[in-house]
Amino acid sequence: MCHLFAHQPQRDYESQTRSLRIDGHCTSIRLEMAFWDTLEEIAAKESMSLGKFLTTLYNEVLDHHGEVNNFASLLRCSCLIYRSKTMASVQEFKAPILDAAE
Repeated sequence: MCHLFAHQPQRDYESQTRSLRIDGHCTSIRLEMAFWDTLEEIAAKESMSLGKFLTTLYNEVLDHHGEVNNFASLLRCSCLIYRSKTMASVQEFKAPILDAAE
């Protein structure tokens, strides 16, 4: 089991800090590259730039909770939710394997 985790590309867990502007406020967020890649994928699926997607998500959380605590952690958890739902939908669409004797 550890082989699966130990042999992942180092790039995936290297951190990168990105500066962005959310509603006119400059901020920076530090995430591992695997999370940045996933966020870019989500934004592309939503037909948004990454900046626009992050601003939209931030504002929706702000509207729902009244504040945004630890946005970087929220982004990581969002990526995990996205990946788990993506994997679940892939599993649903797999065609059953039929036995040749059937």
